[in-house]
Amino acid sequence: MKTKKLGKSDLNLTRIGLGTWAIGGSGWDYGWGSQDDRESIKTILKALELGINWIDTAFAYGFGHAEEVVGKALSEWKGDPIVATKCGLLNAGDGHVRTSLKRESILEEVEGSLKRLQRDVIDIYQIHWPSPANEIEEAFETLIDLKKAGKIRCASVSNFSVKQMKAVSKYGEITSLQPPYSMLDKRVEDDILPYCLENEIGVISYSPMQSGVLTDKISRSWVENLAEDDWRKEKLEYLQEPLLTPTLTLIDKLKAFSATNEIKLSGLAISWVLSHKAVTSAIVGARKEQQIEETIKASAIELTKEQLDQIDNYFAEYKAELKNI
Repeated sequence: MKTKKLGKSDLNLTRIGLGTWAIGGSGWDYGWGSQDDRESIKTILKALELGINWIDTAFAYGFGHAEEVVGKALSEWKGDPIVATKCGLLNAGDGHVRTSLKRESILEEVEGSLKRLQRDVIDIYQIHWPSPANEIEEAFETLIDLKKAGKIRCASVSNFSVKQMKAVSKYGEITSLQPPYSMLDKRVEDDILPYCLENEIGVISYSPMQSGVLTDKISRSWVENLAEDDWRKEKLEYLQEPLLTPTLTLIDKLKAFSATNEIKLSGLAISWVLSHKAVTSAIVGARKEQQIEETIKASAIELTKEQLDQIDNYFAEYKAELKNI
């Protein structure tokens, strides 16, 4: 699988990384429903077997559960893949999330993550969300100190604005940004991606398939049958009216386009994200082996200008429809 250098670091990431949000299971604000840990471990091992060289996780994904599962999987793997995790989202109790970016909190978090992941160093350590906003500078300075101490290799951020990246960069080099980016969510194209390109900050985008919306399985009945403890059922705006109906219309067009070009919609969504020159790698979530076997093919797809233009036309029609809501 092709790789791309992450910012100014010495890490070369495969164009697709394995995301473990769903692997964290249920019981928290943004869980994806109950998961089979053994199936999750098989999925991680399959991803590595197929050539993916990095895994993205976070304490927040099941409040340490995803990290524990990743650690167990890596203990069964002979290689040494790149591991990225995050800090700043903590367990407030009863499945709810609280935030803290205080130095003492992060120092405690990193030790917990190292233990759960069964590693001596974390390759990419990211501030999960810039919240509380008044603590981001203290947090990033702490990450730089952790890098100097050899606890982490790269100090990175997630979900930061350009203003926030500028504010923390005075403490040290930002290796990478992890922003949401998909055909449905292009907000980062205006200023964030250009800023990252200009400053050689790597971009590892998440939700290229928009949490499962940009896949062939999507339909009204699929939405209705989502598990009650799947956060998307109530919280993902594309699956709620008034956005659901126009979104399904768009998905039908994209499905037909994908079929004509003999690729899966999920592959189209991932390859579209990877077509942006600022993007280093895209995080692709999977809970079963067959899911990663299918989506990994997207790393080899290179969309033509004509294909990209046609996709733009579909989205122009979608935006026009949304204005009438």
